[in-house]
Amino acid sequence: MSAVPRIAVVTGAGSGIGRSVALALAEDGWSLALAGRRAEPLRETAALAGTDALCVPTDVTSPDAVTALFAAARDRFGRVDLLFNNAGTFAGGGTPVEDLDHETWRAVVDVNLTGAFLCAQAAYRQMKEQSPQGGRIINNGSISAHVPRPHSVAYTATKHAMTGLTKSLSLDGRPYRIACGQIDVGNAATDMTRRMETGILQANGDLAVEPVMDAADVARTVAHMAALPLEANVQFATVMATAMPYIGRG
Repeated sequence: MSAVPRIAVVTGAGSGIGRSVALALAEDGWSLALAGRRAEPLRETAALAGTDALCVPTDVTSPDAVTALFAAARDRFGRVDLLFNNAGTFAGGGTPVEDLDHETWRAVVDVNLTGAFLCAQAAYRQMKEQSPQGGRIINNGSISAHVPRPHSVAYTATKHAMTGLTKSLSLDGRPYRIACGQIDVGNAATDMTRRMETGILQANGDLAVEPVMDAADVARTVAHMAALPLEANVQFATVMATAMPYIGRG
């Protein structure tokens, strides 16, 4: 455990990959600010982590709410060293392009892309202004940042856009010791992927059960990325269930 305080903000921390990453970071000695839509799951994550984490119910689509999240983290801990930009939704998944309504499209873009930008922007501002200067942003992309599933146009479009966000932040952060990387996850066992264990639509029109992996395997990778000195960066990492249909998908 490091003797130097390290402060991490984790969004989507109330369940799934966000919770697993929060637990892994706590085990490595990070102090945590946990963000998510509802307070109770955040408190459950903090209890599982065995730490006095700051729990901040946050709507990542709201600029004011995101500003309040990072202000709370700064007030509690004095700085922010890491943002795990994880909040996301698969709303509209399974809906053909021609049937996807505007409201659902907009909701996915608002959470997955605008929410990720707002959190990254707030972290960037804090990391630029604090002393010592700098920090790290790790964006949660997806296998869908590379290749789509059938009927996933909104989710896939936002995850491709996440890659552009990561690259821009990585470039613009250089003068301020702000590193930015992305982890692309395939078939981690969460509520979002539960349907994969019973059968999910494939590109050839068949339904197939897909292998999944433990979300803790993702968390260990994020913890490794987070532990690097700011002079080193994992720009992109792909962590996936070994036998899932990604290589050769389509």
